[in-house]
Amino acid sequence: MKRKDIEFDVSRVASGALQEKIDGEMNKVFANIHDMNTEAGAKRTLTVKIELKPNDNRETVDVKADVTVKLAPVEGVTTTMLTGKSLATGKIEARELKSGTPGQTYIDDNGEQRTDTGEPIDVIEKEMSNKIIDLQQKKRG
Repeated sequence: MKRKDIEFDVSRVASGALQEKIDGEMNKVFANIHDMNTEAGAKRTLTVKIELKPNDNRETVDVKADVTVKLAPVEGVTTTMLTGKSLATGKIEARELKSGTPGQTYIDDNGEQRTDTGEPIDVIEKEMSNKIIDLQQKKRG
């Protein structure tokens, strides 16, 4: 078997450490490809940078190898918040809009009717029934 003039086998450099780095970074790349929160068609890049620094008499060369990856970014998540001041407490409140339109009720996945912020309607109605004022009773009293 003929011997190579320059023997630099990537899988054997530094006792296989470079290959281990490449394998580890490839695992990250494929995990990113299968991440449903990234764009499927986005390009991912694995870069191997090999730096060679000879000594003054050019007899020995220090070799440094770096492996870097550029992954697809995780896509952002958006939502709409309803905010206002509570008439009861005077505190500022904020809730996520669940119905799609402020003030609109909706039916959730379990078939329950909910307010625009996701609170069950029956709970709200019970709270309101406790606050109903009987004006005729006040008149009599």
